[in-house]
Amino acid sequence: MKKPVAIDKAEIKAFLGPGSRFEGKLSFDEMVRLDGIFSGEINSSDTLIVGETAEIDGAIQVGALILSGQFKGNIKATTVVELRAPAQVEGTIETPSLKIDEKVIFNGEIKMTGLTKITADTKKNEEKKK
Repeated sequence: MKKPVAIDKAEIKAFLGPGSRFEGKLSFDEMVRLDGIFSGEINSSDTLIVGETAEIDGAIQVGALILSGQFKGNIKATTVVELRAPAQVEGTIETPSLKIDEKVIFNGEIKMTGLTKITADTKKNEEKKK
């Protein structure tokens, strides 16, 4: 699987600008930016940037997500989700790493994936190794 690239080092390959409207399924292999209205499914192993003017309703499954607009639905990211002000999110986020700016509105559920749970058994095993 391709690892998302830092935004300042990558080129945006597709752009859905403000005032545009799209419904359906969107799949891509390189960085995409959405600033319009989108309803449907988005799938990629790379980065999706959602601008402040964007309104998205649906399901997102990407490598990384940087969201500043409005979103309603389910988000699943394999590396990171960044919610940047003035983002408004309603739904479920599943990711190993989550960053939320001040003044972001989030109503929903967060599932942190890929993290090791520390249990009593784990602690006992670690103490035995010492």
